[in-house]
Amino acid sequence: MKRIFLFLVTNLAVVLLLGIVARLLGVDRFLHQSGLNLPSLLIFAAIFGMGGSLISLLMSKWVAKMSVGAQVIEQPRTQTERWLVETVRKQAQAAGIGMPDVALYDSPEPNAFATGANRNAALVAVSTGLLQQMTEDEVEAVLGHEISHVANGDMVTLSLIQGVLNTFVIVLSRVVGYLVDRALSSNNENRGPGVGYMLTSFVMEMLFGVLASLVVMWFSRYREFHADAGGARLAGRGKMIAALERLRQLHEPSQLPSQMAAFGINGGLGEGLRKLFMTHPPLEERIAALRRQA
Repeated sequence: MKRIFLFLVTNLAVVLLLGIVARLLGVDRFLHQSGLNLPSLLIFAAIFGMGGSLISLLMSKWVAKMSVGAQVIEQPRTQTERWLVETVRKQAQAAGIGMPDVALYDSPEPNAFATGANRNAALVAVSTGLLQQMTEDEVEAVLGHEISHVANGDMVTLSLIQGVLNTFVIVLSRVVGYLVDRALSSNNENRGPGVGYMLTSFVMEMLFGVLASLVVMWFSRYREFHADAGGARLAGRGKMIAALERLRQLHEPSQLPSQMAAFGINGGLGEGLRKLFMTHPPLEERIAALRRQA
């Protein structure tokens, strides 16, 4: 799950930072000259919204490695590392993508994730817990799942969706802020944005940002089924089902940093409203989907 939560948190932080910079530079004041300038606001929101998403995407590998302390395997030192790199190499070739960086990070939780802005220069990171608690066949399936995320271009698609959502978040937060500010100022159109606008638009940015993340989490759950199918093609359906079954047996709440949650293999369990905030479908649903394909 790490990949998506890391991306979401990074994106929200970048968008909020860009918004603060825009306010300090007086961009909002320009947008509200002679009332709310909607065309200019839409252009501003599109530039900042897509820009925030693009920055988050470009930072994804660096943020991922820093957040979990992942160490890229430059020269394999053990038989396990050699097997890991060679397995990723074979699957990348089969999927038609460039060789990703392969990294290990120290965590007792069985998990792995893939991220990166370029499908030919991605990162696949594996926890020590995954290697210790799963068989080679099961790890191979997990790697196939992550390679499929990369080959399917899920991070790029996610960024495009997030960019569009960012645009709406920026526009809606400023429209609400403008309306609140007008109400507090007795509809005085000649004054610039006041404290009511600044506070309201900032709070609405965070609120709408959280709501937008629900759409991203839905997309993540949807793409997990495709990544499972890709892992089944690369490693074998039996191995993919066995890997998910093993994760269900070993299940513990994910310890991955929130920003990386979306692209890990182990997404946890959830029911009802809680499922809306999950980056992964329940393991039972993923296993059932693979069995139906068989």
